[in-house]
Amino acid sequence: MRCELPEHLRVDEAFVEKVLQAAARALEVSGEVSVSLVTDEEIHELNKAYRDVDRPTDVLSFALREGEDEDDLMELDELEFEPLGDIVISVPTALRQAEEYGHSAEREIGFLMVHGFLHLLGYDHQDEASEAEMTRLQELVLADVGLRRDAHFSVPNEE
Repeated sequence: MRCELPEHLRVDEAFVEKVLQAAARALEVSGEVSVSLVTDEEIHELNKAYRDVDRPTDVLSFALREGEDEDDLMELDELEFEPLGDIVISVPTALRQAEEYGHSAEREIGFLMVHGFLHLLGYDHQDEASEAEMTRLQELVLADVGLRRDAHFSVPNEE
């Protein structure tokens, strides 16, 4: 957490873990992911530096395996938990989008985490078919943790 969260926002390490574990189960993958919650200013700097886009955005994903050579990949395969990459989410942008879309801030941050996670695994939304697949997977994961569009925020208790 690299920015201050509003008191009403129920997003903590347990929330992040629950959402990403649901995504990993749905996609039958395992690995390690870093999630940073940041300000618009910080994500703006990252967006400009890495994508040459001079404005803030809602989420950025940095896949660890992207552009790696074969020797580096072999070293990663020897680790207990494969590091998949980093997800960076702008909290102020997420809060604005949640209000605009008429759902909870927790749902929006959960959505952005799953969206970023899918990008780490190579999913993209460059055409209608790939966008539809990403949307389907995102909604599946969010429903699994009680973050449907039509539901009030609730993350099910552990069984």
